[in-house]
Amino acid sequence: MSTVRALLLSSRPLSWVNTAYPFAVAYLLVHGGIDLAWAIGTIYFLVPYNLAMYGINDVFDYESDLRNPRKGGVEGALLDRRFHRTTLWAVVVTNVPFLVALVALGSALSWVVLAVSVFAVIAYSAPVLRFKERPFLDSLTSSTHFVSPAVYGLALAGGSFDATAWLVLGAFFLWGMASHAFGAVQDIIADREGGIGSIATVIGAAPTVKLSVLLYVAAGVLLAFAGPPAAWAGLLALPYAVSILPWWSVREADAEGANRGWKRFLWLNYVTGALVTMLIIGIVTFG
Repeated sequence: MSTVRALLLSSRPLSWVNTAYPFAVAYLLVHGGIDLAWAIGTIYFLVPYNLAMYGINDVFDYESDLRNPRKGGVEGALLDRRFHRTTLWAVVVTNVPFLVALVALGSALSWVVLAVSVFAVIAYSAPVLRFKERPFLDSLTSSTHFVSPAVYGLALAGGSFDATAWLVLGAFFLWGMASHAFGAVQDIIADREGGIGSIATVIGAAPTVKLSVLLYVAAGVLLAFAGPPAAWAGLLALPYAVSILPWWSVREADAEGANRGWKRFLWLNYVTGALVTMLIIGIVTFG
C-alpha cells in the first residue's frame, strides 16, 4: 500500500482534471457524443498521463525537491528513492496500453499530436533533454502538457482547425505559459540552490510575475477576437491576472511567499472549470 500511495501522490490527483477535461470537452464538442475513443482518452489523460508527467519529474528532480519546502504534499510529492525505479516502471505499464489503443483508434494527424504530447511530458524532466531547465522553453513545454490533450481531442474526433479553434487554443496556450511562469517564482530560491535554471531564475521574480499578468491578459484578448460565445470565456482570464497582482513587485528574497498565490491558482482552476462547463452546456443546449 505504501507503493500505491507513493504513486498516487506522485500523479498529483488534484491536477488530474486539468489534462482530462481539455481532451474530454474538445472531443465531445466535435464528435457530439461519448464513445470508446472518448472513454479511453479521458481515462488516459486523467491518470496515466499525469503519472508520467509528474512521476518522471519526481524521480529526476529528487535532489532539488529535497531543498524545496513545498514538496511533500498536494503541490508535489517528495518521492523516496526506493520508489524511483517502481515509478518509472509504473509509467511504462500504465501508459503503453492506452497509447497503443489510441493509436489504433486514431488517424495520422492524431498520431502526430499524441507523439508531441508524450514527447513534451518526457522531455520536460528526463535527463539530457531536461526542458524544465531551459528558460522560456520550460514554460512553452509546460503549457504543451495541458493544451495538447485538447488539440489531440480535436484531432482524434476529426475536427476542423479553423480560425476560431486556433484562437481558443492559442489563448489556452498563453494561459498555460502564464501559469507555469508564475509557478516558477515560488521556487526561485530552491532552484538556484539546486542549480536548476527556469524562466524565473533568468529574468527575476518581479519581471516573471509581470510577464504572467500580461500573458493572462493576452489570453483574454485572443478569446475576444474569437467572437461569442468563446469571447465570453475571455473574461475568465482576468481573475488569474488579478490574483497574482500582489506579487507584481515581489523581491526574490520574498519569492517563496508567491506560494499563496499558487494555492489560490489551484482552486481558481476548479471555479473556472465549473463556469466553462456551464458555458458549454448553454452553448450545446441553446445553440
